[in-house]
Amino acid sequence: MIEKRTSQRHRVFKGGKITFENSGIACTVRNMSAGGAAIDLDTPVMLPQSVTLSIACDDFVRHCRTVWRSDKRVGLAFVHQQARDVNERSHHRPIRS
Repeated sequence: MIEKRTSQRHRVFKGGKITFENSGIACTVRNMSAGGAAIDLDTPVMLPQSVTLSIACDDFVRHCRTVWRSDKRVGLAFVHQQARDVNERSHHRPIRS
C-alpha cells in the first residue's frame, strides 16, 4: 500500500461525535494527523461525503470529508477552510492612519 499522508499520524483513543444532516453518532477516534483522522463506528453506517468531527474533551471541531472506509472504520480528511479564514482575518486588520 502506498502511503499518501503528508503528515505523520498519531495513535489516539478518544470519544468523538460525527454530525451530519441534523443527526449525530458517537465514534472512537483511533488516529489523527494534521490532515485527517481514522474513526471507528459501533455499527456500519452510511455517511455522507461531508461530516463534522467533534472531540469534546479537546474542544476540537473540524469539517471533514470521507476518503475511505472499511467495515466499521472510516478515514476522514480535514477540510481546510482557507478562503473563509483569510476573509475573517481581513475583517480584523488594525486600521492604519
